[in-house]
Amino acid sequence: MKDFAIHTIESAPAESRDILTAARAKYGFVPNLLGELSAAPAALKAYVTLGDLLAQTSFTPVEQQLILATVSMANGCEYCVAAHSAGLKAAGLADDELEALRGGRRLKAERLEALRSFVNAVVETRGWVTRSHLERFLDAGFTHEQVLEALVGVSMKTLSNYTNHLAETPLDAKLEPFAWEPATA
Repeated sequence: MKDFAIHTIESAPAESRDILTAARAKYGFVPNLLGELSAAPAALKAYVTLGDLLAQTSFTPVEQQLILATVSMANGCEYCVAAHSAGLKAAGLADDELEALRGGRRLKAERLEALRSFVNAVVETRGWVTRSHLERFLDAGFTHEQVLEALVGVSMKTLSNYTNHLAETPLDAKLEPFAWEPATA
């Protein structure tokens, strides 16, 4: 459905322009996803607000990016997996762990694997995780507060993943080194 516009700062609705300007200052470019979301200022504001709130959680930057990448992989969102692969690399995730994640393999770091597994279960079960999923998450040192904080990331990525599916968002040139495709069965 390529009839979705990717707005620039100049073409976006006035309510979206400050957010796009801030994104350009932060990333050095306006990501295509944000250009598309800007057509509906409320959607753009929701996405950015959820991102700001996720940054305020007790998760580390690597854990935050892992949540976002995991949701995106579960939803098959090629655009967001690329974006959060770049984010994981920038946050300091080891290359072998990033490769394992993107390849759908178990992570060596037990805490990160527990987070990845839990978030994946949340998405796959639409929140109806088993008691054992929850216990493994808590046994890895996470808290009940972090169960709820993880949902901020799930919500954020649901908004962007679905936007990308509907709009068929093209990957930005700066994200091309992190291009990803879901594994075929």
